Amino acid sequence: MNLKRTIILLALVAAAGLAQAQGWASVQSVGVLPTNTPKENRQNLQQAIDKMSPLGGVLYVEPARGGYPMEGGLVLRRNVTLLGAHGPTGRGTALPDRSGPTGSLFVITDRKQPFLTVESATQVRGIQFYYPEQTYQDGSRIIPYPPTICTSPKQNVQGVTLSCLSFYGEYMAMDFRAKAPHMCEQILFEHCYGYPLSGQFIAIDRCYDVPRILHCHVNPANMREFKRSFSREVIDEVVRQKTYTYWIDHTDNAQLMDLFTFGVYGGIYLGNETYGQLTNFNFDCVSIGVHKLGSQWKNRNWQIAQGSIIANAGERLEDVHPILIEGKGHTSLSNVECFSGGNPALTNLEASWDYITVRGEATVFLSGCRMQGYKADTPINVSGGAKIRAVGCFDKNNNLLELDP
Repeated sequence: MNLKRTIILLALVAAAGLAQAQGWASVQSVGVLPTNTPKENRQNLQQAIDKMSPLGGVLYVEPARGGYPMEGGLVLRRNVTLLGAHGPTGRGTALPDRSGPTGSLFVITDRKQPFLTVESATQVRGIQFYYPEQTYQDGSRIIPYPPTICTSPKQNVQGVTLSCLSFYGEYMAMDFRAKAPHMCEQILFEHCYGYPLSGQFIAIDRCYDVPRILHCHVNPANMREFKRSFSREVIDEVVRQKTYTYWIDHTDNAQLMDLFTFGVYGGIYLGNETYGQLTNFNFDCVSIGVHKLGSQWKNRNWQIAQGSIIANAGERLEDVHPILIEGKGHTSLSNVECFSGGNPALTNLEASWDYITVRGEATVFLSGCRMQGYKADTPINVSGGAKIRAVGCFDKNNNLLELDP
């Protein structure tokens, strides 16, 4: 059932007075209102979620002018869906008479609690999250909000869909770093947009069955429609956090596709205990594009393809690497190009040090990679016994680069 048909059905059912009986309700019908206090809205929404859990029901976040003020601490109980009216709004929705978004929107000012903790078999789709008190001009006044959405710390969490979500002014969007003895499995992130001022958009840990991050876009211009694009000073502060937009560890066969980030320290961190595939990506104005580690030889292997990295941010040129590989395991790089240069959106070095640095005992195969915009004499720097093979690659002078181990 597509979203339009879902909304029409919801309206018909609600009009018949049968919404909750059939597992459907609009949030306004359960007492979540634009005129309520954040505490009242949280209490009413939590009660509705608790009642919907045995039904496997849907709560429709009915579009409202300026959204719903909300206190944090919500728990999305097992089986419940929060459904809004929006796809990801890459530059923001906008009110006609003042700066701010509108629609299926939660307005958050709580600085103490994560906004939403999810349990198993849950879905959040088509919703916007807005932090109106967050700075967008002064890098010294960034508010370190808790994550907007996180995994439950009290139980295993399996089968969560987070789709078509937009974040405005968040510090960290989605934190799925499970703590032992708990874990998470089959978590899907797709079509999510934002610009986290910690530099961290999605983090996953202890996810042992195919996490997926698909079609996600991180950009400091994501509030342009309501005139809150982040300043150069704020972007510089985000880079100084030395964090990664996408961060994973202790995951099996991670699937990562069509990822974008801009104006952060790191694009993606592939931890010691991971393996999987990364394809169709662009990491722009970063210090480290891809940082891959590996603890052993059996399955700490990554296939990375069809991407571009612009590495130019940071304090020292020697620390700027489009690709950094450490430890053991294998990495295959196919058609990954790097180029660099200046960008007025942030303070930068206008170049990277090299194309790839490899430390440790890893093996690396490169095919069809174009290497531009680096300052070192060679695009490839290797230490610690690593072995590299390059076929059909080109260096900054457009010379064919072929390397045998």
